[in-house]
Parts: sequence; C-alpha cells; structure tokens
Amino acid sequence: MSEVMIQADGLVKIYKTKQTEVLALQGLDLTVEQGELTALIGNSGSGKSTFLNMIGGLDRPSAGSLVVGGKNLFTMTERELVVYKRDTVGFVWQNNGRNLLPYLTVLENIMLPMHLSNVKKKRTKALELLEMVGLSSKKNSRMNMLSGGEQQRVAIAIALANSPKLLLADEPTGSVDPKTANYIFDVFTELNRQGQTILIVTHDVALSKKVKRVVAIRDGKISSERILKEKYADRLKEVSIDWRHEDTQEEYVIMDKAGRVQIPREIIGSLELKDNKVKLELQDGKVIISRPEE
Repeated sequence: MSEVMIQADGLVKIYKTKQTEVLALQGLDLTVEQGELTALIGNSGSGKSTFLNMIGGLDRPSAGSLVVGGKNLFTMTERELVVYKRDTVGFVWQNNGRNLLPYLTVLENIMLPMHLSNVKKKRTKALELLEMVGLSSKKNSRMNMLSGGEQQRVAIAIALANSPKLLLADEPTGSVDPKTANYIFDVFTELNRQGQTILIVTHDVALSKKVKRVVAIRDGKISSERILKEKYADRLKEVSIDWRHEDTQEEYVIMDKAGRVQIPREIIGSLELKDNKVKLELQDGKVIISRPEE
C-alpha cells in the first residue's frame, strides 16, 4: 500500500490588508501518494501557487491541516521549517534566477545546496545529476553560456541535490519552446519512473494532458480531477499524438466532505438560470441538475 506524501484537509489561507481580507484557499482537500506525478492547474488567482508555497514551507496556512512527508507544517518551529525546506522538498521555479547563481559554474551551482546538508561525495553526485539532465558537457559553463532550456535543466538538478522526498515545480516549462518543454517533461517522467514524487503547477495544455493525474483548483478548492486514459499511459513519447487537442483524460468532478461539488461554469451558463436555485433529482442512479420550472 502506497504511503501518503501530501495530506491536506480543510486547508484555508487568508491574506489580510488594512482594508480587506482575501480568502486564497477555502477548505482545500487533497491527498497525493508517494511516487505520484501530479499536475495542478487553474486560472490565475485560483489558489494553486498559494498551495504550492505552503507545501514548500514558504507560506503558513491559516487553518486546516497540512502534512507533507509525515511532517505537520502547522506545528513546526522556524528551525524545523528550515530543515524541512532543506531536506524534504526541492523547488524548481519558472524564473531561473531563483534557482541559479550566475557567477558560479553549472557544477558549482548544483553542489552549493549540498554544503548545507550532509551529502557525501558532492562532486560525484553533482556529475550524476548533470548526466541525468543531459548536460555533462556543460559542467564548467556559467549561466550566461546556457540557453533558457539548459538553465531549467540545471535548476532541476539543483532541486534534486539533497535528494528531496518531494519535487515541486512551478510552471517549469513556462518560458521555453515546445521542443524544450517536451524534453523537460521527459526528465520529470523519468524521475517519476525512478520513484520521485513530483507536483507540477502548469498552464501548458500539452504537458498537462500527458500527466496521469491532473488536479484542477477553482476558487481555492479542488474542483475536478483528470485521469489519463489507460490506452495513453505507455505512449507519452509518441510524436504522432496531438497532446494539445486529443481527448487523453477522463474528467471527474470532486465532491468534498460536506457533499458539495463545483459545477463547471459552462454547464451553469447553459442552464440560463435567473437566480442561484437549481432543481436536483436522482434518476436511475444519476443525479440530474436542471433549471426550476417557471
């Protein structure tokens, strides 16, 4: 039986200013098993980056429960949080500047986080990580000598330097061309095949359609999940498949613990409701939602 890597229950995050309060997460529930590759999608302001930052230990929840790798992020001291960020999670950002130091070589960048931990044979491990991301020949290069895609691959190696239990990636293909994006996704897929748990936030439609599990966040809650159809599971590298437009996943609306679901906006719009009331019926094992009779 798989172990749970991320367990979020009723997660709430409130940002306060002098004038107002913003509810970024509104009782979010999510379980991610160890060894899963999961993508988070959602519109800007939906709460996905807030959730990722909480998992990464960069932000504190306001209420609810969040346990990652067996560690309760609500009860951690600041010292424990530093150790958690060093040893439990690795972060890959869309902005390479948050991962890379321009005055160091590629190899030195990868070795740097190892000096904060107890990694032995740092150079040997750094070279292994470079081999994994296909950049062994660039080990003595500085960042201005690399393309954007190469810099992102170095960032992945840096995030893995301390062997984190969980790899977090925030729009990792957002600033590269489609060919490079496919290569980066192949790196994530291979890492996952080796047992690495990965959580990716992405707007990349083609990438998200290749992921076995895609979780959609809307208005601070999980609204739906998409599961890769079995017939596509072993065909991720086939160039003949139009991943952007082909129907590769089954989509399921998520019911929360109170029995509530978020109905997609396009379905609500098609009902042409006059107010917020709908008619709910159970017919032959199916729940029917319809416009009230006038």
